[in-house]
Amino acid sequence: MGDYPYTTVNGKIVPLFNKIRESGVPAKVDKKWLESVGFTASNDHTLLRVVRYIGFVDKSGTPTEIWHQYRGTEYAQVLGDAIRKSYAGLFATYAKAHLRTDSDITNFMMASSTASEKTVSRMVDTFRKLCSLAHFSELSGEIELADETIANTAAGEGVEGGGVGNDVMPSLHIDVQIHISPDTSPKQIDKIFESMAKHLYQARSD
Repeated sequence: MGDYPYTTVNGKIVPLFNKIRESGVPAKVDKKWLESVGFTASNDHTLLRVVRYIGFVDKSGTPTEIWHQYRGTEYAQVLGDAIRKSYAGLFATYAKAHLRTDSDITNFMMASSTASEKTVSRMVDTFRKLCSLAHFSELSGEIELADETIANTAAGEGVEGGGVGNDVMPSLHIDVQIHISPDTSPKQIDKIFESMAKHLYQARSD
């Protein structure tokens, strides 16, 4: 594993990502572009290694498809996916790495890096700041679980006397509670209800 990225100006990560969404797409992301959007301090150039690491720009500094996607309505989810992919080793160890303690993240990065403790601390701070802007959806897994639960209930599994072949079929009443994050996009919400409708209507027709 290589070293993780860091910037010495973590306080400017949020303004930078706001600029990515608000300003036009540059032909090249470099120190000159940073200066053109207001990042003129001597250490601001360290922000470039961060956007490069998470796949927003390629090795030549050209904005990638991820950069373009981040300018859309689901920007927080786009960033979350980019972070999860870029920090794959960390998320392989901790599936919810963005929720782990600083100590957990520091220990992991110290074990996989040759950098000094001070530098690793900056890596952790950079990771934290990126995560504060991102949404890490587990919606797909929740949909699969909901699909299985609804399908099993519709088939009578886990309901005493509800299997095929019983003389008396009990009535079945299902209460469904849905907890949806405020960050969930309309498209993701539609998927939840489409999945529920598919299995509930199937149960009624069987």
